[in-house]
Amino acid sequence: MNRALTTALIGIGTAQLMKIPWHYAASRQWDWSQVIQTGGMPSSHSSGVSALATYIAMKRGVSAIDFAVSSVFGAVVMYDAMGIRRAAGEIAVEVNDLDEQVERLAKQQPGIYHARRRKALKERLGHLPREVLGGALLGIAVGACSYLLEKK
Repeated sequence: MNRALTTALIGIGTAQLMKIPWHYAASRQWDWSQVIQTGGMPSSHSSGVSALATYIAMKRGVSAIDFAVSSVFGAVVMYDAMGIRRAAGEIAVEVNDLDEQVERLAKQQPGIYHARRRKALKERLGHLPREVLGGALLGIAVGACSYLLEKK
């Protein structure tokens, strides 16, 4: 069994499961589909890469090459979650709103035809910085627990 891989996957799974109560706290509605959704609190990407880096740091030390690789990989993943993926989600919000605006204009102007898209673009793609931080802290805890439990 690859303990480092298992640790990262547990970090991802734990974060995805935690999205259900976080969503309930914010909306007062249980939404079990949160388990498979992107975005939201906490970031499962951040949790997975942080769990991996923490486990490797505790197992092999911070001077190990695999810790360096996992840390750089983690930084790229977290930056991407807050940057490009979040920006893509914000663009999707605007495009979805634009479709509604064009539809309203088409109703006001006879002769203008507008075919509404069958499916709206997915808007929740990336993360707010606090969601990435929450995922990273969760991942650190998962990685440390994995290492400490391995020692028993």
